[in-house]
Amino acid sequence: MTTAENIKQDLPPKGGYRPISFARVFPKPFASTRAMVATYVACSGIGWYLYLLNDKQIDKYQVENRSALIALTPLLDAEADREYLKQLRRNREAEEELMKNVKGWKTGTLYGEPVYKTVGDKLIPPSYNEYYMHSPDDVLLDRAYWHKYL
Repeated sequence: MTTAENIKQDLPPKGGYRPISFARVFPKPFASTRAMVATYVACSGIGWYLYLLNDKQIDKYQVENRSALIALTPLLDAEADREYLKQLRRNREAEEELMKNVKGWKTGTLYGEPVYKTVGDKLIPPSYNEYYMHSPDDVLLDRAYWHKYL
């Protein structure tokens, strides 16, 4: 068992503790104001130089892309028109195949009576439903409705 003689009390050091500093201490500046302004100006100048170099390159690419689009647009339009007429031909052949056993049916008419009597040889563009009549339903829905929301 311990006695009161063996207990040593914790006391302050001789001469006391040093005074507590409660004044506000500011950090030392990283660099002088002149050095920071000079660094900002240098970085901005280099950045603008690199931006202008990149801008010239982007302009060249955009001119090339526009030129390619202008050159290819007639070809792509012609191919789209060609595919449109081929699909109309496929629809006509599918109608002939489907209605071959119906007596008095003439392809392109409604029981021998022309639907459009006054148009002559002018092409009347079919509606979506007529154009995609012999296609799967999802193709019609994709082209007519869903492409607007994608």
